[in-house]
Amino acid sequence: MSSSSGLNLTATGVKINEDFIGDIRTQHKSGRTTVDVIIDSDSKVSTTVTVDEAPTGLKTSFSFKVPDHKSGKLDLQYVHNRFALNSSIGLTSTPLVELAATVGTSELSFGAEFGFDSTSAAVTKYNSGIGYNKSDFSASLLLADKGETLKASYIHLFNPTNGATVAAEVTHKLKTKENYFTIGSSHALDSSTLLKTRFSNSGKVGLLCQHEWRPKSLVTLSAEYDPKVVRSPSRLGVAISVKP
Repeated sequence: MSSSSGLNLTATGVKINEDFIGDIRTQHKSGRTTVDVIIDSDSKVSTTVTVDEAPTGLKTSFSFKVPDHKSGKLDLQYVHNRFALNSSIGLTSTPLVELAATVGTSELSFGAEFGFDSTSAAVTKYNSGIGYNKSDFSASLLLADKGETLKASYIHLFNPTNGATVAAEVTHKLKTKENYFTIGSSHALDSSTLLKTRFSNSGKVGLLCQHEWRPKSLVTLSAEYDPKVVRSPSRLGVAISVKP
């Protein structure tokens, strides 16, 4: 739900086993400044203040959570032509620092990210990847988990009219030699209804159906079945977004 003053309101909820998890999100825009507030079912409040394009190409955001006094964080994002840089630093005496950079063109790009925890003086993450994109397909290769995981993904658009798309991801653990894969699809049933499916080698199956029942107002139904979860292998969810 939104108003002419720039205020938007969204409520979501999902039932997992016997628990209901939900939140209420509000967003207010004024000029280049956006304020987002999220209140979840555990009575935790998350606030993010974002200032965009001051100066050109730079986005700055400040976020914090209540009652977690150590959750303050400052994010900087800079985008210019064929280069993008993201940085994040925790607003504590011993902050967690993260840095990510990407360089390339609309077709070919290279990227890397790095994380450092000053509390333990340890590297928390370093990942790198390469991606190739065309109008009807894209492929990527990613080295993740501090060099322990190799991921390859591919997505292909078969029908631009209804958005029929198939995607696949293969994961290889370099130390344990384990392999995993996930296959997914997406296509529009009609002009206002989108259907997505997902299947993994573990037997987990997912289904999502999203319907735009009026302009900018969505209802989303989701279901998941995991045969490895003995107590309650099935999960159902619903989300509603309303904008007048």
